Amino acid sequence: MMMFGHPVCFLNCHLPAHMRNLEQRIEDFESILQQQQFEGGAAVGVLDHDVVFWFGDLNFRIDDYDIHVVKSAIENNKLSVLWEKDQLNIAKKSESVMDEFVEGPLNFPPTYKFDVGTHTYDTSAKKRKPAWTDRILWRLRRTGSPVPSHNAALQRGLTSWLGGATRVTQHFYRSHMGYTVSDHKPVSALFSLHFPFKLDLPLVKLEVEKEWTKVSDATAKFTTASGFQRSTWDWVGLYKVGFKHHKDYAAYVWAKSDHSTQVTFPEEDLPRDAGEYVLGYYSHNMNSIVGITEPFQVQLPVCSPPALPCPSRSDSSDASSEDDSTMVLLVSSSRSPSPRTRSNKCQQRHHRSRSPAVPSLQSLSLKPRDSPVPPRQATNTKKERLFSPDSPSLSPLSPANGISVPEALVAAMLGEHRPPQGQIPAKSGDSNR
Repeated sequence: MMMFGHPVCFLNCHLPAHMRNLEQRIEDFESILQQQQFEGGAAVGVLDHDVVFWFGDLNFRIDDYDIHVVKSAIENNKLSVLWEKDQLNIAKKSESVMDEFVEGPLNFPPTYKFDVGTHTYDTSAKKRKPAWTDRILWRLRRTGSPVPSHNAALQRGLTSWLGGATRVTQHFYRSHMGYTVSDHKPVSALFSLHFPFKLDLPLVKLEVEKEWTKVSDATAKFTTASGFQRSTWDWVGLYKVGFKHHKDYAAYVWAKSDHSTQVTFPEEDLPRDAGEYVLGYYSHNMNSIVGITEPFQVQLPVCSPPALPCPSRSDSSDASSEDDSTMVLLVSSSRSPSPRTRSNKCQQRHHRSRSPAVPSLQSLSLKPRDSPVPPRQATNTKKERLFSPDSPSLSPLSPANGISVPEALVAAMLGEHRPPQGQIPAKSGDSNR
């Protein structure tokens, strides 16, 4: 898989068993490295990946000591005595390809072989010696390896590939001795991966006020690098410092693929939680945030009591001025960025727009298009507005409402409930953007 532009491989295998098959285990280890190939990615072989996790029943045993010495060392918690005779540790000193793989300390007793259903090491006639057969290894790419990238624009500016800056931190490595369903005890490990990803020249550069203290401050200008391809589905998100995913936005606004180089966040979308935020430009084509600002302070005024709307919002409660043909649909919250679908702490007044008379809907023709990678789903049900192509002011429909636009119109005409979300492809119409 690719993680933040870095190829990562998880490899599981079961190597030959029995004490006498040490050489066969090593040969199979090397054979897997030579023969396993991947297609269509930045890494062709196992060792082409920036990080490799290799785990499974590797079947390495403990040499020299007989079963009584091994059991005595375990009972007296002298595990370090056994590490020196562990076949895998010995092989790492003599086999260069295995020496590149790292393993955490074996601070737990050998996990093989137990009588099934018990915590007792093998009492059968074979009386196999206890051993650490189940292992979890990892390997970092060698410093100085070529950059495996098929994107020339990113490859030109990447600085983290050659400096050994990618890091793996193991938080624990342990066995789970309570399980008795097998003659093995399970082994697990927890890791953190650090992937520096820095461009000398960002693909998108964002400019923003150092502090947002009023609604009019909530704007941002941006410039794009030469050759960067914008998309209709690009958007700018407002994130709290410390966010971990591009879906963790507090607010967002479309960055339309025209000549516009400025975005403005609607008042109703802005967070009222004061704190440090950053802006990130999300590229639909690259499925990644490709530009980000330095942290800045957001401290907007809190709205009036809940019974009242935000002071600067226009009051559209007078429905007498609207046509009888106006339709307001109740739909599930969007899973895609739509500047008008997020809620805040202020009570929202839903503006109603003029819709064509019912007979004219029969000729309405909308072409669906694919939706972008959806941000996280909001939690509250909201009202969504529909516009005809002839409406003087168009507002983008959320591209993943769980119902297509023509079906939504027909459902409104007939007074039917919309299907449950997820039963209809998430599509939107071009003429509604």
